[in-house]
Amino acid sequence: MSTILGAILTLLVIGVTSGLIIWIVSKLGLGLEVDGFASAFIAAIVIAIVAAGVHWVTNSIGLTGSGNWLAVIVNIIVAAVILLIADKLLAGFKVAGFVGALIAAVAIGVISGIFAWLISFV
Repeated sequence: MSTILGAILTLLVIGVTSGLIIWIVSKLGLGLEVDGFASAFIAAIVIAIVAAGVHWVTNSIGLTGSGNWLAVIVNIIVAAVILLIADKLLAGFKVAGFVGALIAAVAIGVISGIFAWLISFV
């Protein structure tokens, strides 16, 4: 039971931080528009779940490993595709085509990396 609770809490923390990052990226005018934090939070949760599944599959078949460039590229493409899907499914969530989704996904990754780096000092 504690494993499930831990997974849920981890997903919520990732959702809040990633949702905040998606919301920040939407304010930068990089191909992504979000009306509010709720849409950003939902998109962040979906990206996290799908990316975890894709990483599990690619790691299982030996295609990617933790920290290699192929894993980074796969993560960016997965995030871009999910952003495009979120554009169709979420009210208040707009993406400027695949290029806009790729730019937003890269920006999300960069800001997430900076955020993780800053937290490592705490």
